[in-house]
Amino acid sequence: MTAKYDSAVFRLGGKELRSRFFLGTGRFPSPAVMQQALESSGAEVITFAVRRVDLDSYEDDSILQHLGERGLHYLPNTSGASTAEEAVRIARLARAAGLGNWIKIEISGSPVTLLPDPIETLRATDILANEGFVALPYTSDDPILCKRLEEAGAAAVMPGASPIGTGLGLLNPYHLGLIIEDARVPIIVDAGIGSPKDAAEAMELGASAILANTPVAKAKDPVKMAQAFAMAIEAGRLASEAGRIPKKKYASASSDPAGSLFQHTPLSYKGEGC
Repeated sequence: MTAKYDSAVFRLGGKELRSRFFLGTGRFPSPAVMQQALESSGAEVITFAVRRVDLDSYEDDSILQHLGERGLHYLPNTSGASTAEEAVRIARLARAAGLGNWIKIEISGSPVTLLPDPIETLRATDILANEGFVALPYTSDDPILCKRLEEAGAAAVMPGASPIGTGLGLLNPYHLGLIIEDARVPIIVDAGIGSPKDAAEAMELGASAILANTPVAKAKDPVKMAQAFAMAIEAGRLASEAGRIPKKKYASASSDPAGSLFQHTPLSYKGEGC
């Protein structure tokens, strides 16, 4: 069972979400394990490549079958697109097939690094946002680009922590911090997350949510890992709200230099109230 911490309602695209964990559906060892991991994660939003769904009968697709009764929000993505035109066409097909108007824009600029193409991603975001889509562009951790995507109408911006599937974690937390600080839309950290520790770090920086797939699907126990991610995301969010202590160059004692807080407490106090 996952933790039940509720850090206010997360609003996105006209929806109210209590979970800040977005779960990808690819690479699981089986559909059954994927469903168990989804249950363990508490996620309310799932993402999947439109190209992996039979749009003529997607309710019978191995990815989406038996998920209709869970009240999930679908976030189809345009994985496989290499231009804005391809991404826009995929998004329109998904909406026409009844998958809703949320779309994660993924446009790869390199078959080696799989890093997103910044120019094509910005173009697609502008087009789809103007067509009424809830556009969520996946992008690099460039603060200027993330701001431009926001200005183009993105409902949320999804910078990667590191190249997709690498598990390298947050390579540039400074940039992510700048992006989050300057954003007027939710920032959902996506790609490169390797462990719950990385997710907690991103949330502590102030991210609104985390999207993860490979570190859960390829874990030795995906179901347990999904729960671990859910708990880490909640812990990171709570820590962000609590406010961490500032980092210092030199050590400082945790007790009062003048003496212990309890040095004048009568000995009779010992053991009372235990």
